[in-house]
Amino acid sequence: MSESRERIKKWLPDPLWEAGRSSWYALYRAAQWPAATFHPWRRASLRQLGAYKNIHQGKRCFILGNGPSLKQTDLSPLKGEFTFGMNRIYLLFSELGFMTTYFLSVNDLVIEQCIEEILGLPIPKFLSWRSHKFLLGSFARSDGSLVEKQIVFLHTTYTGPRFAPDARQRLWEGATVTYVALQLAFHMGFDPVILIGVDHSFTSQGKPNTTVVSRGDDPDHFDSRYFGAGFRWQLPDLEMSEQAYTMARRAYENAGRRVLDATIGGKLTVFPRIDYKALFA
Repeated sequence: MSESRERIKKWLPDPLWEAGRSSWYALYRAAQWPAATFHPWRRASLRQLGAYKNIHQGKRCFILGNGPSLKQTDLSPLKGEFTFGMNRIYLLFSELGFMTTYFLSVNDLVIEQCIEEILGLPIPKFLSWRSHKFLLGSFARSDGSLVEKQIVFLHTTYTGPRFAPDARQRLWEGATVTYVALQLAFHMGFDPVILIGVDHSFTSQGKPNTTVVSRGDDPDHFDSRYFGAGFRWQLPDLEMSEQAYTMARRAYENAGRRVLDATIGGKLTVFPRIDYKALFA
């Protein structure tokens, strides 16, 4: 925070500071809306999202987090299931022998550093609208090439907490891509939605959301290369993600649907737990 902002914050009562801060972010989101709605790429994405609405109604799916617990999880039964993979999950694909049904990434740093690998995935890819700037040099046209690359842009934001039941709306990121996946799964009609590999625990410490550069192997994900040496990433905000997960649980329950957590040894306590192996008995 700049010195001037710090002085203003000390001078203003907390309620006024928070009201002003909320108003500023609301105006910022409003400024983003036109391009995130009317740009040809987003218009094409909105049409695709319309086709995805309730396409898997009443069917179960698995959202794969990227925690170390994936190494203790037999993923072979997922080959015939609907699955969401996120960020650098593709590092696991060769070992699995199959790819996830869908791929999702909304973090600017991940997309910027991994864009070529992401574009090479022959599966539907859901990316944050902000990331379109990293793709501008990859397409000669502003419309049809996106369909060929199976890219759908989502209008995601860092602020304005909410759970969007329709992915054509603005999606709050909730400090974790898994929360966006929960909103996308809801949009597609999945029930139940089962989490695995969502360890909700990090050895890396520091101020949440701070950008850091890895100095060696990554101990916090299923592959040491995930955020390996030289990779820029943001420290986790577990408190905010728990707030987001709580919103997701309420939204699913209010709709008569379920989110279950089958992560082996996970620390998340928001969702009902279920034994992973029992799901395939």
